[in-house]
Amino acid sequence: MQVLRMAWTFVRLGPRRQALALEASASLAIARLTLAIHPFSRVAQRLGPFSSSRSDSTTGPSAPSPNDARVAREIGWAVRAVAPWMPFRAVCLQQAMAARAMLRRRGIGSTLHLGAGPDERRELSAHAWLDCAGAPVTGFPVEPHIAEIVRFG
Repeated sequence: MQVLRMAWTFVRLGPRRQALALEASASLAIARLTLAIHPFSRVAQRLGPFSSSRSDSTTGPSAPSPNDARVAREIGWAVRAVAPWMPFRAVCLQQAMAARAMLRRRGIGSTLHLGAGPDERRELSAHAWLDCAGAPVTGFPVEPHIAEIVRFG
Protein backbone atom coordinates (compact mmCIF):
# COMPACT_ATOMS: atom_id res chain seq x y z
CA MET A 1 0.00 0.00 0.00
CA GLN A 2 2.80 2.40 0.86
CA VAL A 3 4.46 1.76 -2.52
CA LEU A 4 1.21 2.67 -4.29
CA ARG A 5 0.91 5.86 -2.26
CA MET A 6 4.51 6.76 -3.09
CA ALA A 7 3.93 6.04 -6.80
CA TRP A 8 0.75 8.14 -6.83
CA THR A 9 2.56 11.02 -5.11
CA PHE A 10 5.34 10.80 -7.70
CA VAL A 11 2.85 10.89 -10.59
CA ARG A 12 1.15 13.97 -9.14
CA LEU A 13 4.44 15.91 -8.89
CA GLY A 14 4.52 16.81 -12.55
CA PRO A 15 7.40 16.37 -14.99
CA ARG A 16 9.72 19.07 -13.61
CA ARG A 17 9.60 17.87 -10.01
CA GLN A 18 9.71 14.23 -11.13
CA ALA A 19 12.98 14.94 -12.96
CA LEU A 20 14.38 16.71 -9.89
CA ALA A 21 13.37 13.81 -7.64
CA LEU A 22 15.02 11.28 -9.96
CA GLU A 23 18.18 13.39 -10.16
CA ALA A 24 18.22 13.75 -6.38
CA SER A 25 17.88 9.97 -5.99
CA ALA A 26 20.81 9.35 -8.31
CA SER A 27 22.89 12.06 -6.64
CA LEU A 28 22.22 10.61 -3.19
CA ALA A 29 23.23 7.14 -4.39
CA ILE A 30 26.45 8.53 -5.87
CA ALA A 31 27.22 10.39 -2.64
CA ARG A 32 26.61 7.21 -0.64
CA LEU A 33 28.90 5.16 -2.89
CA THR A 34 31.59 7.84 -2.88
CA LEU A 35 31.66 7.91 0.92
CA ALA A 36 31.63 4.11 1.10
CA ILE A 37 34.49 3.63 -1.35
CA HIS A 38 36.85 6.53 -0.62
CA PRO A 39 38.36 7.79 2.62
CA PHE A 40 36.95 11.15 3.69
CA SER A 41 40.32 12.85 3.13
CA ARG A 42 40.00 12.05 -0.58
CA VAL A 43 36.32 13.03 -0.69
CA ALA A 44 37.15 16.36 0.99
CA GLN A 45 39.62 17.20 -1.79
CA ARG A 46 36.76 16.97 -4.30
CA LEU A 47 34.38 19.12 -2.24
CA GLY A 48 36.30 22.26 -3.14
CA PRO A 49 38.56 24.68 -1.31
CA PHE A 50 38.07 24.59 2.43
CA SER A 51 38.59 27.05 5.23
CA SER A 52 38.03 27.08 8.94
CA SER A 53 34.94 28.92 10.07
CA ARG A 54 37.12 31.54 11.78
CA SER A 55 39.15 32.44 8.70
CA ASP A 56 36.22 33.73 6.61
CA SER A 57 34.10 35.25 9.36
CA THR A 58 34.54 38.81 8.09
CA THR A 59 33.20 38.21 4.60
CA GLY A 60 29.53 37.43 4.35
CA PRO A 61 28.01 35.60 1.42
CA SER A 62 26.59 37.60 -1.43
CA ALA A 63 22.89 37.19 -2.10
CA PRO A 64 22.03 34.65 -4.79
CA SER A 65 20.18 35.83 -7.85
CA PRO A 66 16.41 35.27 -7.58
CA ASN A 67 16.65 32.43 -10.11
CA ASP A 68 19.60 30.77 -8.32
CA ALA A 69 17.77 31.02 -5.00
CA ARG A 70 14.66 29.42 -6.54
CA VAL A 71 16.71 26.60 -8.06
CA ALA A 72 18.53 26.05 -4.73
CA ARG A 73 15.20 25.82 -2.90
CA GLU A 74 13.85 23.34 -5.45
CA ILE A 75 16.98 21.18 -5.21
CA GLY A 76 16.82 21.29 -1.42
CA TRP A 77 13.19 20.17 -1.59
CA ALA A 78 14.03 17.30 -3.95
CA VAL A 79 16.91 15.98 -1.85
CA ARG A 80 14.95 16.21 1.40
CA ALA A 81 11.86 14.65 -0.21
CA VAL A 82 13.59 11.56 -1.62
CA ALA A 83 16.10 10.97 1.23
CA PRO A 84 13.63 9.03 3.43
CA TRP A 85 12.74 6.75 0.50
CA MET A 86 16.28 5.72 -0.38
CA PRO A 87 17.19 2.07 0.31
CA PHE A 88 19.89 3.32 2.69
CA ARG A 89 19.92 5.91 5.44
CA ALA A 90 20.65 9.14 3.55
CA VAL A 91 22.36 11.19 6.26
CA CYS A 92 23.06 14.91 6.27
CA LEU A 93 26.50 14.66 4.62
CA GLN A 94 25.12 12.62 1.73
CA GLN A 95 22.25 15.07 1.32
CA ALA A 96 24.62 18.06 1.31
CA MET A 97 26.93 16.38 -1.20
CA ALA A 98 24.02 15.42 -3.48
CA ALA A 99 22.51 18.92 -3.45
CA ARG A 100 25.94 20.48 -4.00
CA ALA A 101 26.52 18.28 -7.05
CA MET A 102 23.09 19.20 -8.43
CA LEU A 103 23.78 22.91 -7.94
CA ARG A 104 27.25 22.57 -9.49
CA ARG A 105 25.74 20.94 -12.61
CA ARG A 106 23.68 24.12 -12.99
CA GLY A 107 26.65 26.43 -12.44
CA ILE A 108 25.40 27.61 -9.05
CA GLY A 109 27.90 27.97 -6.23
CA SER A 110 27.24 26.73 -2.70
CA THR A 111 28.98 26.25 0.62
CA LEU A 112 29.06 22.92 2.42
CA HIS A 113 29.53 23.25 6.18
CA LEU A 114 30.70 20.59 8.63
CA GLY A 115 30.24 21.01 12.35
CA ALA A 116 30.18 19.10 15.60
CA GLY A 117 29.28 19.51 19.23
CA PRO A 118 28.05 17.68 22.31
CA ASP A 119 24.40 16.67 22.20
CA GLU A 120 21.99 16.56 25.15
CA ARG A 121 23.59 13.29 26.34
CA ARG A 122 27.04 14.94 26.18
CA GLU A 123 27.99 12.71 23.24
CA LEU A 124 29.69 14.18 20.20
CA SER A 125 27.35 14.66 17.27
CA ALA A 126 28.34 15.83 13.82
CA HIS A 127 26.29 17.58 11.17
CA ALA A 128 26.62 18.77 7.57
CA TRP A 129 24.56 21.48 5.94
CA LEU A 130 24.55 23.30 2.63
CA ASP A 131 23.68 26.84 1.72
CA CYS A 132 23.65 28.83 -1.48
CA ALA A 133 25.06 32.27 -0.63
CA GLY A 134 23.46 32.11 2.79
CA ALA A 135 20.12 30.68 1.61
CA PRO A 136 19.43 27.28 3.27
CA VAL A 137 19.43 24.21 1.00
CA THR A 138 19.87 21.09 3.18
CA GLY A 139 20.57 20.36 6.83
CA PHE A 140 18.63 23.27 8.31
CA PRO A 141 17.91 24.23 10.97
CA VAL A 142 21.34 23.62 12.48
CA GLU A 143 21.07 22.64 16.14
CA PRO A 144 22.49 25.26 18.52
CA HIS A 145 25.02 22.80 20.02
CA ILE A 146 26.66 22.32 16.60
CA ALA A 147 29.67 24.56 15.97
CA GLU A 148 30.97 24.93 12.44
CA ILE A 149 34.43 23.42 12.07
CA VAL A 150 35.12 23.73 8.36
CA ARG A 151 33.40 24.91 5.21
CA PHE A 152 33.94 24.01 1.60
CA GLY A 153 33.29 26.88 -0.78
